[in-house]
Amino acid sequence: MTNAVAAATTALKAIAQEPEAAQSGAVARTVEASSGWLDAFTAWVDKADGCVWGMPLISAILVTGLILTCVLRLNHVFNLKNAFRYMFHTEEGTGGDVSSFGALCTALSATIGTGNIVGVATAIGTGGPGALFWMEVAAFFGMATKYAEGLLAVKYREFTPDGRVLGGPFYYIEKGLGARWKWLAVMFAAFGALAGIMGIGTLAQVHGISSATLRFFDPQFSPADPATGVAVLSWLGVETTYSWAVVISGFVVTLCVGLVVIGGLRRIAAVSTVVVPFMAVLYLIIIAFLLLGNLSKITSAIELIVRAAFNPVAFTGGMVGTIFIAMQKGVARGIFSNEAGLGSAPIAAAAAKTNEPARQGLVCMTGTFIDTIVICTMTGLAIVVTGAWEPSLGLKGVDITIEAFSRGLSFLGPHSAAISGFFLMTALTFFAFTTILGWDYYSERCLEYLVGPKRLWAVKTYRLLYVLVVFAGPYLTVSVVWGLADIFNGLMAFPNLVALVLLSPVVCRTTADFLKRTAGGGARPEQK
Repeated sequence: MTNAVAAATTALKAIAQEPEAAQSGAVARTVEASSGWLDAFTAWVDKADGCVWGMPLISAILVTGLILTCVLRLNHVFNLKNAFRYMFHTEEGTGGDVSSFGALCTALSATIGTGNIVGVATAIGTGGPGALFWMEVAAFFGMATKYAEGLLAVKYREFTPDGRVLGGPFYYIEKGLGARWKWLAVMFAAFGALAGIMGIGTLAQVHGISSATLRFFDPQFSPADPATGVAVLSWLGVETTYSWAVVISGFVVTLCVGLVVIGGLRRIAAVSTVVVPFMAVLYLIIIAFLLLGNLSKITSAIELIVRAAFNPVAFTGGMVGTIFIAMQKGVARGIFSNEAGLGSAPIAAAAAKTNEPARQGLVCMTGTFIDTIVICTMTGLAIVVTGAWEPSLGLKGVDITIEAFSRGLSFLGPHSAAISGFFLMTALTFFAFTTILGWDYYSERCLEYLVGPKRLWAVKTYRLLYVLVVFAGPYLTVSVVWGLADIFNGLMAFPNLVALVLLSPVVCRTTADFLKRTAGGGARPEQK
C-alpha cells in the first residue's frame, strides 16, 4: 500500500501542470539534450510570461470587474437564484446549438481542473491563508465580468446559413465597437487559436495524463535502460525511451479525444455534461466529508483566512510573505482558475439556446461562482483546517493538497492516504481530459473567425492537427509550452477587457430591459 501511495503522489505531481511547476522542466522521465538556443528561448519565454501575467494584467482584470459591478449595481448578484434556475431550462423557439446547461458545462470543462485543486494550494503555500480571501474577492468581481461576457456573446452572435452559431469576443468587438475595431478582434482570435493548440489545451494536459499513468503503473521505469521501454522518436534521431504505459495511455487519450472533437460541439457538450458535473460533485462530496470530520476547526480557519489577508506576517511568522504577496497570489490563481476576463467562456456561451442575452449572462456567471466561490473555497478550507499549508512542512503545490486530504480523511483508517491519493489522481486526470475538449472548441471558433465560416475544411484540418498534437504530447517537454500557453492566454485578455469596458453601457441597458420585462428576473420564461 505504501508503494501505491508513493505512485499516486508522484502521479499527481506530474499531472498538476501549473505554470510554476511546469517551468522546472518536463515531467516525463526522459533524457533531454540541452542546447544554447533552447536555453535562451526558454529564458525568453519565462521572462515574457512574467511580463504578461504581471500586476498590469491582474489590475486590469480587477478594475474591469469593479467597473462592471458598479454599472450593474449588483443586479447580477441579486439574481443568482434565477441564474441557477435558468441553467436547467431551455426557452421555446430559440436559436443555438446546445442548451444553456450544455454551454455552461463546455465552459466549465475548460476551467475546472488543476487550478481548483493545485492552484489553490499554490496560492496559500506562497501567500498564506489570506490568499484565499483575495481569491474570493477576485471571484466576486469576476462574476460581473463573466456576466457581461455571456450577455455580449449572445447579443452579438451570428448564425450561418446552415444554422450553426458563431460568437465570442471577436464578434462583440467587431459588431459592438464597429468595423474600425476589427483589428482588435483579429488579435484576440489569433491569440485564442494559438493558445488552444500551443499547449494549454493539448500538450500540457495529455502530458500530465500520460505521466500520471507512468508513475502509477510503472514507477520503476528508467529511460536509461532501453530494454524497459520503446524509442518512439528514434526516426527523429531522439534515442530516449518511453514506458509502454506512456505509449498506451497516449494512444488511448488520443483516440478518445479524436472520437469526441471530430464530432463537433454537440459531442463535446454531451461528454462535458456528464463528466464535469459527475467529477465536480464527487470532488465536492469528498471535501464535504473532510470538512465535516474537522467541523470544530472551520470557524477558526475562516477567522485565520480573513485576518491573514491583511496581516499575513503575523500569522506565518514572516515565513510566507507580505499582504502584497497574499493579494497577488490569490488574485492571480483565482483568475487562472475561473478565466473571468480572458474571453474564453463567452465563446461557449454564444452557442446556448436562448434569445435573451442577459439570461445567458446570468447562467455564464454561475461558472465563476461554482468554480471559485464553491470549489476553490472548499479546497482552501480543507488546506487551512488541516494545517497542510504551514511553511514548516516544506510542501509545495500539489503536495499541500495531498497532505490536506491525507490528514483530513484520516478517520477512514490506515488506508486513508492511499484512498485520497488515488482519488485526487483520478479527478485531475478527468479534469485534464475535459480541458482538452473545452479548449478544442474555443480554438476552433477563433480559427473560424479568422478564415471565415464557409471554410469548413480549415476547421476540419485544425481538428486533425489538434488530435495529432495530443498524440505527440506525451513525448514532448511542457516547460516552454506552458509558458507560451500562459502568454497567449494572457494576451487574449487585453483586447477582451478593452471591449468589456467600452461596451459596459450596452451591458447596462440590456440588463435593465431584461429585468424590467421579467419583473426583476423573477418571472419564469417559457420553458421546454
